[in-house]
Amino acid sequence: MRETILQFGEGNFLRGFADSFIQKLSDQGLYDGKIVVVQPIAHGMAQVLNAQGGVYNLYLRGVENGREVCEHTRIDRISRAINPYEDFEGFLALAANPELRFIFSNTTEAGIRFDAACKRTDRPPASFPGKLTLLLWERFRLGLPGFALFACELIDRNAEQLKRCVLRYAAQWKLGERFAQWVERENYFCNTLVDRIVTGYPKEEAPALCRELGWEDRLLDTAEPFHLWVIEGDFERELPLQRAGCHVVWAEDVAPYQKRKVRVLNGAHTSVVCAALLAGLETVEDCMRDPLFSAFLQQCIFGEILPTLGETRENLAFANAVLERFYNPYLHHRLDSIVLNCVSKFAVRVLPTILEYREQAGMYPRALVLSLAALLSFYQMGEPKDAPEIIALLREASTAEILSNASLWGMELSSLLPQVQAGQEALGRDVRGAVAAVLSN
Repeated sequence: MRETILQFGEGNFLRGFADSFIQKLSDQGLYDGKIVVVQPIAHGMAQVLNAQGGVYNLYLRGVENGREVCEHTRIDRISRAINPYEDFEGFLALAANPELRFIFSNTTEAGIRFDAACKRTDRPPASFPGKLTLLLWERFRLGLPGFALFACELIDRNAEQLKRCVLRYAAQWKLGERFAQWVERENYFCNTLVDRIVTGYPKEEAPALCRELGWEDRLLDTAEPFHLWVIEGDFERELPLQRAGCHVVWAEDVAPYQKRKVRVLNGAHTSVVCAALLAGLETVEDCMRDPLFSAFLQQCIFGEILPTLGETRENLAFANAVLERFYNPYLHHRLDSIVLNCVSKFAVRVLPTILEYREQAGMYPRALVLSLAALLSFYQMGEPKDAPEIIALLREASTAEILSNASLWGMELSSLLPQVQAGQEALGRDVRGAVAAVLSN
């Protein structure tokens, strides 16, 4: 069993995206390597993955090129999963495998961050870059070649930011100049753009699907057929994804693809999610079938996001395609999944549009600012899924303190205070009324 890919992240997205592409390579006889998964946080799915022998089922459903698609694939490319919080030595031992070549990661927008509290002696360090640094250090000490790292987190220049974190740890932990040079010269940190709506475990349909399968698959995954993976570099000879029919672009620069996708598709999700949850909606499909929230989404996309990107033919076509994907009746994309780590997502996906709109139009965009007010209200009144310290801060601090906290947003946002407070007050009185008021002017 050749383990050639190390994957940080065992969640729905990578299992419904990159892992399915490796399965396609394998099914066509183009690649015989397997994936070893590392659970990046203390509580995850490594135990379930191992209990199922790394096997799970993926269902792709939707409309593609004008035809309905319903495709089932049995994914068996994962050899095992390691929880470094329980088996740190097993995690470090991965570095000794000379056949390990690629590293995939998706640890959410909050995953690629430098935490100065992490120590070289931690078993393991809390941060993903800290864990990666120790793995690379062990690889370096053994005199083995570096890796090609495909970072799939939805942040600008994701792999470059990851490398910066690794080099900061190398300096803080005094790992030496030779190691830092090895990180730079012997490893390929490839920025990537990922695009597929992965809706994860189909809770309502799971019993029927498992009966059809003949066994209980606790890792059932669902996604749309559409996919795009833009990767800086060219590893097609080693990983022939294009040859297998995957929509992969080996590119010199992901930036043009990245900005449009993050601002429009991901930005639309993040803009609507908190207000919709406060209004009692459960899925993206609910939002699209609700006239008020459908109009709100369209205002965010066409009225406020696209003007900052440029209303070119390509951008308009992409935005219209996004709405069609949101209407996919098979997705059942749950809002309580989209809301995970919503503060860091908002800072990356929506805040830049708010600031650019203000610069261009001389005023803040009303719908997107209401979405910020809804985020603060949801963290105070709803059931947010985020780091405990962030939830505590948003529940205990005043709105003025939250907006002035540059560590949350990457900058100080006090100029938004009057509009955000007004939005919170309106949402507190009547969520749907607050949304309607934004659309009335």
